[in-house]
Amino acid sequence: MRFVVTGAAGFIGSHLCDRLLAEGHDVLGIDNLLTGSRANVAHLEGHPRFRLLVHDVCEPLELEPPVDGVLHLASPASPKDYLRYPIETLDVGSIGTRRMLELARRHGARFLLSSTSECYGDPLVHPQPETYWGNVNPVGPRSCYDEAKRFAEALTMAYRRVYGLRTSIARIFNTYGPRMKLDDGRVVPTFLDQALRGAPLTVYGDGSQTRSFCYVSDMVEGLWRLLLSEEPGPINLGNPAEISVLDFAQRILELTGSPSRIEFLPLPEDDPKRRQPEIRKAREVLGWEPRVSLEEGLRETIAWFRRHPAWGG
Repeated sequence: MRFVVTGAAGFIGSHLCDRLLAEGHDVLGIDNLLTGSRANVAHLEGHPRFRLLVHDVCEPLELEPPVDGVLHLASPASPKDYLRYPIETLDVGSIGTRRMLELARRHGARFLLSSTSECYGDPLVHPQPETYWGNVNPVGPRSCYDEAKRFAEALTMAYRRVYGLRTSIARIFNTYGPRMKLDDGRVVPTFLDQALRGAPLTVYGDGSQTRSFCYVSDMVEGLWRLLLSEEPGPINLGNPAEISVLDFAQRILELTGSPSRIEFLPLPEDDPKRRQPEIRKAREVLGWEPRVSLEEGLRETIAWFRRHPAWGG
């Protein structure tokens, strides 16, 4: 089959392209390179079944058939990026999602939306099931990303109800692995960058806030299974193994052998205190759950960044 992957030059998008190609499919990757990078797909140059189209998905796009699936991952995804590009983030979640839904509708293709655990905001329910509506500040600094994804979910469901489009929504929780940008701003690459340089690890607040980290190969497997299913979602994809940010920082120091110390800074506005996915639905519907342990995934990621110290993602 032929798949269109938006955000193909991004972190998860590039790994998803690898998986689709490994399954024998043709892939048209689309990315405007605002936060993605050609480096993430450089290994696919010359691949007979892959092409990268530099294009903004908010702009009109006509493609020759066939298009069997549209996988919409385009969006700034780290706080550093979406705080720098709030308008672009809102545009790609609204206009870009509409353009890609229309593309899927014209070709009778499946549509998969990459949404986010940020839809739950700073949750009052723990762990977070798909039935939880969230606790989001609609006018806070993070709202450009939160509300863009929430709108994208609503738009996707509207197309499903009105046009009968075959759609799926994945709510992705913290994912890490090779090809993340070291200056990404999220906790995994930030801690790794600081530890590998011997700089202080910056922990916000007292470090008691929690996160749940999913290795990228597990995430791609979940997206692949969702794509093959008839499940509309939303469905949580993430690792339910919860860890505090302070404990995570100490784990990074142990695995890297870094002499870095831990430095505490004020907690950013609207930073979620706890984040842990309820993945019962993914287990029952997709037969999916994470397989890679945090230690195994971190060792792979650390080794990769040591081989690519100047990685631009």
